[in-house]
Amino acid sequence: MKKKKITQVSVRQFNKPVNLIFNIIIAIFALSCILPFLFVVAISVTKESAIMSHGYSFWPSQFSFDGYTFLFGQMKSQILQSLLVTVTVTVSGTILNSSIVSLYAYAISRNNFPFRKFFTIFALITMLFSPGMVATYLVTTNLLHLGDTIFALIVPSMVNVFNIIVMRTFFKRSVPDAIIESARIDGASEMRIFTQIVLPLAVPGVATISLFAALGYWNDWFNALLYIQNDNLIPLQYLLMKIQNNLQYLMQNAVAGAQLQGGLASLPGESARMAIVVVSILPIVISYPFFQRYFVRGLTIGGVKE
Repeated sequence: MKKKKITQVSVRQFNKPVNLIFNIIIAIFALSCILPFLFVVAISVTKESAIMSHGYSFWPSQFSFDGYTFLFGQMKSQILQSLLVTVTVTVSGTILNSSIVSLYAYAISRNNFPFRKFFTIFALITMLFSPGMVATYLVTTNLLHLGDTIFALIVPSMVNVFNIIVMRTFFKRSVPDAIIESARIDGASEMRIFTQIVLPLAVPGVATISLFAALGYWNDWFNALLYIQNDNLIPLQYLLMKIQNNLQYLMQNAVAGAQLQGGLASLPGESARMAIVVVSILPIVISYPFFQRYFVRGLTIGGVKE
């Protein structure tokens, strides 16, 4: 009876006018997230001369795909190769990151593990105190010999302490000790308990950290800048950044621009930049709705249950 009474009070606190206000605020926040992307898409399909004459607008005065034509026409084969590298790195890196993080977090979340405090503090120290870029570079190239290999794009980001803390909290709050103890009594090994009992209960948490890891690998270009010299191993983000830098150089250098057929006016500067943004984030935008329900459940772990 006491629980029902508290529930009724909490419901009465949010009447219709208050709910309407909150809905309006959330709608404004959602529009503030969606409108910039739509604005970028609109600029990417606007003719360059129209942008120079009328400025930016949400609805193009003259439609044109010159930005995408320039982007894929200049380096079509290289973009496809870089896209393949990025997809390979993202998929394999996400699987490795989620597996290692889940195993580590599960170990430090169990009260019967005697070294859980040591490994928890050890992980937190690595998050608070970074060894620096020089030490990381020396370890990756001289110690692990991963320079100019695809593993240089995967290994440095394979473990994330923030994801470990998220999964540790998820395991402690969502996996009852009674289930694990009953499995141990039945003779199940720790690996079988983890794979057949814990992981099915932790799907929202695994999906959450997988999304974080996938975003990190997909948007990473700095590791390629440090470790990759082979053009066949350049990821998409780093290639797009190089194209943007070259485009900016051509737009600012009058001598280089004069050598182009038609001069600088034929170069789709702004629309090509926006096309680069669309190409770089569109796959993530498409895949995010499939992870949304798991993502929300994973972030709200620890909330009050009805």
